[in-house]
Amino acid sequence: MKLRPFWVNKIEDAWRKKSIVWLSGVRRSGKTTLAKSLANVDYFDCELPRTRQALDDPEGFFKQNLKKRIILDEIHRLGNPSEVLKIAADHFPDIKILATGSSTLGASKKFRDTLTDRKINIWLLPMGEEDLHTFGEQKLLHRLFRGGLPPYFLAEHYPENEFQDWLDSFWAKDIQELFKLEKKYPFQKLFELLHQQSGGIFEASSFAAPCEISRTTVANYLSVLEATLTAYVVRPFNTNKAAEIISAPKVFGFDTGFVVFHKGWESLRREDYGYLWEHYVLNQLLIHTEKRRIYYWRDKQKHEVDFVYKPRTKSPIAIECKWSAKNFIPKNLIAFSKLYPHAKYVVVCNDCEKSFLRKYNNLEIEFTSLSGLIKVCQTN
Repeated sequence: MKLRPFWVNKIEDAWRKKSIVWLSGVRRSGKTTLAKSLANVDYFDCELPRTRQALDDPEGFFKQNLKKRIILDEIHRLGNPSEVLKIAADHFPDIKILATGSSTLGASKKFRDTLTDRKINIWLLPMGEEDLHTFGEQKLLHRLFRGGLPPYFLAEHYPENEFQDWLDSFWAKDIQELFKLEKKYPFQKLFELLHQQSGGIFEASSFAAPCEISRTTVANYLSVLEATLTAYVVRPFNTNKAAEIISAPKVFGFDTGFVVFHKGWESLRREDYGYLWEHYVLNQLLIHTEKRRIYYWRDKQKHEVDFVYKPRTKSPIAIECKWSAKNFIPKNLIAFSKLYPHAKYVVVCNDCEKSFLRKYNNLEIEFTSLSGLIKVCQTN
C-alpha cells in the first residue's frame, strides 16, 4: 500500500474542523486505499448487504461506534445516505466519519440534503506533483501518458483494456445507479468526443449530431459528467467588456490518460507535451485552489489566456502554460493586460526550476514552476 501523506494530512486537518468529511473522486482514483491507510479507523463497505442492513438503524449503528473514526465507503449505495450523515453530524459529533463516493454530494437524488455547514469536502483528483514523489516515479511524461489513476500509472504495461473496463464500470455503477440514464451509446460517445477534443471551446450543438441526441440532452449529459468529476467545465473570465468572449466554456477531460486513450496515441510526440501540460496544470490548480475561481480568457480578436485565477477580493492572475520558457510570445498576456492592467501575469513552465521575471515593454511577467504557480495563487 502506497501512503499518500499529502491527502492523509488533508483528511486529518478536515477532521479537526468537522466530524464529517466527504471524499469524492472518480473510480480507481484511490479513495478506498487512501481511506484504509488512515490510522485507527474502522472500515465499512456500503456495497456489502450487512453494512447496509446495519445502517438501516443509524442511531443503533453509531451508538456501537462512539468516539471512533469510521469509513463509510461508497455511501451512495445506502437508501438514504444524507440522512445517515445528518444524524451522525447532529447527534454523534464525537464520531469522525469519512464518507466516500464517485460524485459530488448533491449529484444524485439520493442526497436530498447536501449537509451544508456540517461537512468538509475533499476532492481526490488524479495524481499531482505531491503524488509523483510519493509513488517513487518522478517522470512527468509517464504521468502525462498513463494518466493519474494510480493502478494505471503503476501498471507494468500500458493498460489499454483497463481504460475500456473503467468506462463500462463508470456507466454501470455510477451513471445508471445514480442518474438512471438509459441510452449508453450517446452518453459514452459524448464522453469519447469530449476527451478527444479536450480543452476546446464547448458548443453543445456540435456534439448533437454525432451523439444522435438533442442539444438539450448534450447539455444535460455534460452536467452529469461534471457532477461525476469526469469533465471539467472552465468558464470564460470577463467583466462584460465589449471585446471579450462571455458565454462559451471550455471542457477538459478529467485525466490525461483518458485523453491519450481516446485520441488513440501510442506514444507522445514533442508537440503533445504542451497540450497535456496544460491539462496537468489545471489538475494541480484544482487540487490547491477553488474550482469556481478558475477561468480562461479570450477576446474577439482571438487572443487567449490559458487560465485566469481570480481570488475573491484581489486582482486576477493570468496564467499561460508552456512546456518550455524558450521562445515565449507574450501577445496574449499583453492583450489581457490592456483590459486588466492591475493583474499579475504568470507563465508556468516545466523547465523553470527557479522563478524569474522578464519585461516585455512595460509588462512584467513571472516565469515559474508548477509549485511556484501554486504559491502565487495562494499568496496573491
